[in-house]
Amino acid sequence: MKQLLIIFCVALTIVSCKKEEDEKEAIFIPRDFTEVEIGLLLRDSTLNVRALELVKDYDGLFFLTSSGKAGMIDKDEVVFPIEIDDDNEKLNFRAFASTKDAGFALSVASPAYLYKLGDEETKLVYQENHEKAFYDALDFWNDQEGIAIGDPTDDCMSIIITRDGGNTWNKLSCDVLPKAKEGEAAFAASDTNIAIVGDKTWVATGGKASRVLFSPDKGKTWEVFETPIVQGLETTGMYSLDFYDENNGFAIGGDYTKAGDSTANKIRTQDGGKTWQLVAQNQSPGYRSCVQYIPGRNAKELVAIGFKGIDYSKDAGENWKHLSDEGFYTLRFVNDSVAYAAGTMRIAKLTFR
Repeated sequence: MKQLLIIFCVALTIVSCKKEEDEKEAIFIPRDFTEVEIGLLLRDSTLNVRALELVKDYDGLFFLTSSGKAGMIDKDEVVFPIEIDDDNEKLNFRAFASTKDAGFALSVASPAYLYKLGDEETKLVYQENHEKAFYDALDFWNDQEGIAIGDPTDDCMSIIITRDGGNTWNKLSCDVLPKAKEGEAAFAASDTNIAIVGDKTWVATGGKASRVLFSPDKGKTWEVFETPIVQGLETTGMYSLDFYDENNGFAIGGDYTKAGDSTANKIRTQDGGKTWQLVAQNQSPGYRSCVQYIPGRNAKELVAIGFKGIDYSKDAGENWKHLSDEGFYTLRFVNDSVAYAAGTMRIAKLTFR
Protein backbone atom coordinates (compact mmCIF):
# COMPACT_ATOMS: atom_id res chain seq x y z
CA MET A 1 0.00 0.00 0.00
CA LYS A 2 2.85 2.35 0.90
CA GLN A 3 4.50 1.68 -2.47
CA LEU A 4 1.22 2.48 -4.27
CA LEU A 5 0.94 5.78 -2.38
CA ILE A 6 4.51 6.68 -3.33
CA ILE A 7 3.83 5.89 -7.00
CA PHE A 8 0.61 7.93 -6.92
CA CYS A 9 2.39 10.92 -5.33
CA VAL A 10 5.19 10.76 -7.90
CA ALA A 11 2.65 10.61 -10.74
CA LEU A 12 0.72 13.52 -9.23
CA THR A 13 3.94 15.52 -8.99
CA ILE A 14 4.77 14.78 -12.64
CA VAL A 15 1.28 15.85 -13.74
CA SER A 16 1.53 19.01 -11.62
CA CYS A 17 4.92 19.88 -13.09
CA LYS A 18 3.63 19.24 -16.61
CA LYS A 19 0.68 21.55 -15.93
CA GLU A 20 3.03 24.27 -14.69
CA GLU A 21 5.19 23.86 -17.80
CA ASP A 22 2.13 24.14 -20.05
CA GLU A 23 1.00 27.26 -18.21
CA LYS A 24 4.47 28.78 -18.62
CA GLU A 25 4.39 28.01 -22.34
CA ALA A 26 0.99 29.69 -22.60
CA ILE A 27 2.28 32.95 -21.12
CA PHE A 28 2.36 35.66 -23.78
CA ILE A 29 5.77 37.31 -24.06
CA PRO A 30 5.62 40.80 -25.63
CA ARG A 31 8.09 41.69 -28.34
CA ASP A 32 8.85 44.64 -30.57
CA PHE A 33 9.92 44.38 -34.21
CA THR A 34 12.30 47.14 -35.27
CA GLU A 35 13.06 46.19 -38.86
CA VAL A 36 11.92 44.13 -41.83
CA GLU A 37 14.24 42.40 -44.28
CA ILE A 38 12.85 42.42 -47.83
CA GLY A 39 14.04 39.53 -49.96
CA LEU A 40 13.10 40.00 -53.60
CA LEU A 41 11.78 36.80 -55.20
CA LEU A 42 10.44 38.08 -58.51
CA ARG A 43 10.76 41.32 -60.43
CA ASP A 44 8.87 41.86 -63.66
CA SER A 45 8.00 45.20 -65.25
CA THR A 46 4.53 43.89 -66.22
CA LEU A 47 3.72 42.49 -62.79
CA ASN A 48 0.74 43.78 -60.82
CA VAL A 49 -0.32 41.39 -58.04
CA ARG A 50 -3.17 41.78 -55.55
CA ALA A 51 -4.16 38.11 -55.29
CA LEU A 52 -1.67 36.19 -53.16
CA GLU A 53 -2.43 33.13 -51.01
CA LEU A 54 -0.70 30.36 -49.14
CA VAL A 55 -1.98 27.08 -50.57
CA LYS A 56 -3.33 24.35 -48.28
CA ASP A 57 -1.07 21.31 -47.83
CA TYR A 58 1.61 22.97 -49.97
CA ASP A 59 4.90 24.48 -48.91
CA GLY A 60 4.55 27.71 -50.85
CA LEU A 61 2.08 30.12 -52.35
CA PHE A 62 0.15 30.94 -55.50
CA PHE A 63 -0.41 34.37 -57.05
CA LEU A 64 -2.42 35.93 -59.86
CA THR A 65 -1.75 39.05 -61.91
CA SER A 66 -3.85 41.84 -63.37
CA SER A 67 -2.85 40.62 -66.86
CA GLY A 68 -4.40 37.18 -66.46
CA LYS A 69 -1.30 35.18 -65.55
CA ALA A 70 -0.49 33.01 -62.56
CA GLY A 71 2.61 31.95 -60.71
CA MET A 72 3.85 29.73 -57.91
CA ILE A 73 6.52 30.11 -55.27
CA ASP A 74 7.78 26.82 -53.84
CA LYS A 75 10.46 27.10 -51.16
CA ASP A 76 11.32 30.51 -52.62
CA GLU A 77 11.71 29.10 -56.13
CA VAL A 78 9.46 30.99 -58.58
CA VAL A 79 7.51 29.44 -61.45
CA PHE A 80 6.11 32.25 -63.63
CA PRO A 81 4.20 32.83 -65.83
CA ILE A 82 1.52 30.17 -65.89
CA GLU A 83 -1.16 30.85 -68.51
CA ILE A 84 -4.74 30.32 -67.36
CA ASP A 85 -6.76 31.10 -70.50
CA ASP A 86 -4.98 32.05 -73.71
CA ASP A 87 -8.27 32.89 -75.43
CA ASN A 88 -9.19 35.65 -72.99
CA GLU A 89 -6.80 38.59 -73.05
CA LYS A 90 -8.93 40.79 -70.78
CA LEU A 91 -8.57 38.82 -67.55
CA ASN A 92 -7.69 40.97 -64.54
CA PHE A 93 -7.33 38.73 -61.51
CA ARG A 94 -7.73 40.32 -58.07
CA ALA A 95 -8.75 37.31 -55.94
CA PHE A 96 -7.54 33.77 -55.31
CA ALA A 97 -8.47 31.03 -52.84
CA SER A 98 -7.87 27.30 -52.61
CA THR A 99 -9.20 24.04 -51.25
CA LYS A 100 -7.19 20.84 -50.83
CA ASP A 101 -8.17 19.83 -54.36
CA ALA A 102 -8.10 23.02 -56.44
CA GLY A 103 -7.40 26.72 -56.69
CA PHE A 104 -9.90 29.39 -57.74
CA ALA A 105 -9.11 32.52 -59.75
CA LEU A 106 -11.58 35.42 -59.86
CA SER A 107 -11.40 38.35 -62.27
CA VAL A 108 -12.78 41.85 -61.85
CA ALA A 109 -15.01 43.85 -64.19
CA SER A 110 -17.62 42.63 -66.65
CA PRO A 111 -17.84 39.88 -67.68
CA ALA A 112 -16.66 38.44 -64.35
CA TYR A 113 -14.94 35.06 -64.66
CA LEU A 114 -14.28 32.49 -61.94
CA TYR A 115 -11.95 29.61 -62.87
CA LYS A 116 -11.33 26.35 -61.06
CA LEU A 117 -7.66 25.42 -61.40
CA GLY A 118 -6.97 21.70 -61.06
CA ASP A 119 -3.98 19.47 -61.69
CA GLU A 120 -5.31 18.34 -65.07
CA GLU A 121 -7.60 21.11 -66.30
CA THR A 122 -8.72 24.71 -65.93
CA LYS A 123 -12.49 25.07 -65.89
CA LEU A 124 -14.72 28.14 -65.99
CA VAL A 125 -17.21 27.57 -63.15
CA TYR A 126 -18.96 30.95 -63.00
CA GLN A 127 -19.50 33.87 -65.35
CA GLU A 128 -21.50 37.04 -64.79
CA ASN A 129 -22.21 39.40 -67.68
CA HIS A 130 -24.04 42.18 -65.86
CA GLU A 131 -22.58 45.53 -66.87
CA LYS A 132 -22.02 46.44 -63.21
CA ALA A 133 -20.35 43.14 -62.28
CA PHE A 134 -17.13 43.73 -60.34
CA TYR A 135 -15.89 41.10 -57.88
CA ASP A 136 -13.40 41.96 -55.17
CA ALA A 137 -12.52 39.01 -52.93
CA LEU A 138 -12.78 35.23 -52.56
CA ASP A 139 -12.48 32.80 -49.62
CA PHE A 140 -13.53 29.33 -48.41
CA TRP A 141 -15.03 28.11 -45.14
CA ASN A 142 -13.92 24.55 -45.89
CA ASP A 143 -13.11 22.35 -48.87
CA GLN A 144 -16.74 22.32 -50.03
CA GLU A 145 -18.11 25.77 -49.20
CA GLY A 146 -16.80 29.10 -50.44
CA ILE A 147 -17.82 32.72 -50.97
CA ALA A 148 -16.96 35.62 -53.27
CA ILE A 149 -18.12 39.20 -52.86
CA GLY A 150 -18.46 42.08 -55.30
CA ASP A 151 -20.01 45.47 -55.92
CA PRO A 152 -23.80 45.78 -56.14
CA THR A 153 -25.52 45.05 -59.42
CA ASP A 154 -28.94 45.59 -57.83
CA ASP A 155 -29.66 47.06 -54.40
CA CYS A 156 -27.34 44.78 -52.38
CA MET A 157 -23.73 43.64 -52.47
CA SER A 158 -23.05 40.83 -54.92
CA ILE A 159 -22.38 37.56 -53.10
CA ILE A 160 -21.91 34.18 -54.77
CA ILE A 161 -21.58 30.92 -52.85
CA THR A 162 -20.56 27.34 -53.61
CA ARG A 163 -21.55 24.28 -51.57
CA ASP A 164 -20.02 21.61 -53.82
CA GLY A 165 -16.30 22.28 -53.77
CA GLY A 166 -16.42 25.13 -56.26
CA ASN A 167 -18.00 23.30 -59.19
CA THR A 168 -21.13 25.47 -59.14
CA TRP A 169 -21.72 28.96 -57.74
CA ASN A 170 -25.03 30.69 -57.04
CA LYS A 171 -25.69 34.36 -56.47
CA LEU A 172 -27.63 35.28 -53.33
CA SER A 173 -30.86 37.16 -53.77
CA CYS A 174 -31.10 40.66 -52.36
CA ASP A 175 -34.05 39.31 -50.36
CA VAL A 176 -31.60 37.66 -47.94
CA LEU A 177 -28.95 40.43 -47.88
CA PRO A 178 -28.85 43.87 -46.26
CA LYS A 179 -29.78 46.64 -48.66
CA ALA A 180 -26.77 48.57 -49.92
CA LYS A 181 -26.51 52.28 -49.25
CA GLU A 182 -26.01 54.75 -52.07
CA GLY A 183 -22.42 54.58 -53.28
CA GLU A 184 -21.58 51.50 -51.17
CA ALA A 185 -19.30 48.99 -52.90
CA ALA A 186 -15.94 47.31 -52.13
CA PHE A 187 -12.30 47.62 -53.14
CA ALA A 188 -10.36 44.96 -55.06
CA ALA A 189 -7.10 46.18 -53.53
CA SER A 190 -5.66 43.18 -51.69
CA ASP A 191 -8.20 40.31 -51.69
CA THR A 192 -8.83 40.90 -47.98
CA ASN A 193 -12.42 42.15 -47.90
CA ILE A 194 -13.57 38.83 -46.42
CA ALA A 195 -12.61 37.40 -43.01
CA ILE A 196 -13.66 33.91 -41.90
CA VAL A 197 -13.40 32.27 -38.47
CA GLY A 198 -15.19 28.93 -38.29
CA ASP A 199 -18.71 29.40 -39.66
CA LYS A 200 -18.61 33.17 -39.08
CA THR A 201 -17.97 35.58 -41.94
CA TRP A 202 -17.29 39.32 -42.08
CA VAL A 203 -17.33 41.36 -45.30
CA ALA A 204 -15.94 44.91 -45.52
CA THR A 205 -17.62 47.41 -47.81
CA GLY A 206 -16.30 50.81 -48.81
CA GLY A 207 -16.96 53.96 -50.79
CA LYS A 208 -19.64 56.47 -49.85
CA ALA A 209 -20.72 54.01 -47.15
CA SER A 210 -18.34 51.62 -45.39
CA ARG A 211 -19.94 48.91 -43.25
CA VAL A 212 -19.42 45.30 -42.18
CA LEU A 213 -21.76 42.57 -43.40
CA PHE A 214 -21.86 39.62 -41.00
CA SER A 215 -23.05 36.04 -41.36
CA PRO A 216 -22.93 33.61 -38.41
CA ASP A 217 -23.79 30.55 -40.52
CA LYS A 218 -21.62 30.39 -43.64
CA GLY A 219 -23.66 32.82 -45.69
CA LYS A 220 -27.16 31.57 -44.96
CA THR A 221 -28.28 34.65 -43.00
CA TRP A 222 -26.86 38.17 -42.87
CA GLU A 223 -26.92 41.38 -40.85
CA VAL A 224 -24.95 44.61 -41.13
CA PHE A 225 -22.92 46.72 -38.67
CA GLU A 226 -22.06 50.39 -38.98
CA THR A 227 -18.45 51.58 -38.62
CA PRO A 228 -16.82 54.93 -37.78
CA ILE A 229 -14.17 54.65 -40.51
CA VAL A 230 -13.81 57.55 -42.93
CA GLN A 231 -16.44 57.34 -45.69
CA GLY A 232 -18.53 59.56 -47.92
CA LEU A 233 -16.47 59.50 -51.13
CA GLU A 234 -16.02 56.79 -53.75
CA THR A 235 -12.37 56.40 -52.70
CA THR A 236 -12.89 56.21 -48.91
CA GLY A 237 -13.61 53.45 -46.44
CA MET A 238 -12.27 50.02 -45.51
CA TYR A 239 -9.85 48.46 -47.96
CA SER A 240 -8.88 45.49 -45.80
CA LEU A 241 -10.31 43.45 -42.92
CA ASP A 242 -8.88 40.69 -40.73
CA PHE A 243 -10.08 38.73 -37.70
CA TYR A 244 -7.75 36.99 -35.25
CA ASP A 245 -10.58 35.02 -33.65
CA GLU A 246 -14.36 35.33 -33.44
CA ASN A 247 -14.11 38.45 -31.25
CA ASN A 248 -11.03 40.43 -32.29
CA GLY A 249 -10.99 42.13 -35.68
CA PHE A 250 -9.20 45.02 -37.35
CA ALA A 251 -9.83 47.03 -40.51
CA ILE A 252 -7.78 49.65 -42.33
CA GLY A 253 -8.20 51.88 -45.34
CA GLY A 254 -8.62 55.60 -45.79
CA ASP A 255 -8.46 57.37 -49.13
CA TYR A 256 -5.81 56.24 -51.60
CA THR A 257 -5.91 59.63 -53.30
CA LYS A 258 -4.80 61.16 -49.97
CA ALA A 259 -2.42 58.44 -48.84
CA GLY A 260 -0.85 60.49 -46.04
CA ASP A 261 -4.16 61.25 -44.32
CA SER A 262 -4.60 59.16 -41.17
CA THR A 263 -7.96 60.62 -40.16
CA ALA A 264 -10.34 57.85 -39.06
CA ASN A 265 -8.74 55.16 -41.22
CA LYS A 266 -8.10 52.42 -38.62
CA ILE A 267 -10.84 50.65 -36.63
CA ARG A 268 -10.97 47.73 -34.20
CA THR A 269 -13.63 45.45 -32.74
CA GLN A 270 -13.49 43.20 -29.68
CA ASP A 271 -17.07 41.94 -29.81
CA GLY A 272 -17.16 40.10 -33.10
CA GLY A 273 -17.83 43.14 -35.27
CA LYS A 274 -20.98 44.39 -33.57
CA THR A 275 -19.25 47.61 -32.55
CA TRP A 276 -16.11 49.28 -33.89
CA GLN A 277 -13.83 51.91 -32.40
CA LEU A 278 -11.36 54.26 -34.03
CA VAL A 279 -7.74 53.64 -33.00
CA ALA A 280 -4.52 55.56 -33.65
CA GLN A 281 -6.64 58.50 -34.71
CA ASN A 282 -4.58 61.03 -36.73
CA GLN A 283 -1.50 58.83 -36.28
CA SER A 284 0.44 57.09 -39.02
CA PRO A 285 -0.03 55.01 -41.01
CA GLY A 286 -2.31 56.73 -43.45
CA TYR A 287 -3.96 54.83 -46.29
CA ARG A 288 -3.03 51.14 -46.42
CA SER A 289 -4.51 48.47 -48.68
CA CYS A 290 -3.93 45.41 -46.48
CA VAL A 291 -3.82 44.58 -42.77
CA GLN A 292 -3.09 41.18 -41.25
CA TYR A 293 -2.82 39.85 -37.71
CA ILE A 294 0.46 38.12 -37.03
CA PRO A 295 -0.42 34.50 -36.17
CA GLY A 296 0.11 33.23 -32.64
CA ARG A 297 0.40 36.69 -31.08
CA ASN A 298 -2.86 36.95 -29.10
CA ALA A 299 -4.43 39.57 -31.37
CA LYS A 300 -1.75 42.02 -30.27
CA GLU A 301 0.48 42.26 -33.33
CA LEU A 302 -0.54 43.57 -36.76
CA VAL A 303 1.17 44.52 -39.99
CA ALA A 304 -0.34 47.01 -42.44
CA ILE A 305 0.97 47.38 -45.95
CA GLY A 306 0.36 49.66 -48.91
CA PHE A 307 2.09 51.52 -51.71
CA LYS A 308 3.50 53.94 -49.11
CA GLY A 309 5.20 51.30 -47.01
CA ILE A 310 5.06 48.74 -44.20
CA ASP A 311 3.92 49.42 -40.63
CA TYR A 312 3.78 47.32 -37.45
CA SER A 313 1.76 47.45 -34.23
CA LYS A 314 2.50 45.47 -31.07
CA ASP A 315 -0.51 46.72 -29.06
CA ALA A 316 -3.57 45.74 -31.11
CA GLY A 317 -3.35 48.83 -33.30
CA GLU A 318 -3.14 51.54 -30.65
CA ASN A 319 0.29 52.62 -31.85
CA TRP A 320 2.25 51.91 -35.03
CA LYS A 321 5.90 51.82 -36.09
CA HIS A 322 6.92 52.53 -39.69
CA LEU A 323 9.36 49.81 -40.76
CA SER A 324 9.88 50.52 -44.45
CA ASP A 325 8.99 52.86 -47.31
CA GLU A 326 8.95 49.89 -49.72
CA GLY A 327 5.49 49.68 -51.26
CA PHE A 328 3.31 46.60 -51.73
CA TYR A 329 -0.42 45.91 -52.13
CA THR A 330 -0.98 42.72 -50.14
CA LEU A 331 0.71 40.21 -47.82
CA ARG A 332 0.17 36.84 -46.12
CA PHE A 333 1.98 35.47 -43.07
CA VAL A 334 3.69 32.08 -43.07
CA ASN A 335 4.45 32.17 -39.33
CA ASP A 336 4.95 34.75 -36.60
CA SER A 337 7.89 36.48 -38.27
CA VAL A 338 7.83 35.67 -42.01
CA ALA A 339 5.37 36.81 -44.69
CA TYR A 340 5.11 37.11 -48.46
CA ALA A 341 4.16 40.43 -50.04
CA ALA A 342 3.22 41.44 -53.58
CA GLY A 343 2.56 44.60 -55.51
CA THR A 344 3.71 46.45 -58.60
CA MET A 345 6.58 44.76 -60.47
CA ARG A 346 7.60 42.45 -57.60
CA ILE A 347 6.95 39.73 -55.06
CA ALA A 348 9.08 39.53 -51.92
CA LYS A 349 9.65 37.57 -48.77
CA LEU A 350 9.47 39.70 -45.63
CA THR A 351 11.33 38.72 -42.47
CA PHE A 352 10.47 40.76 -39.38
CA ARG A 353 13.02 41.21 -36.61
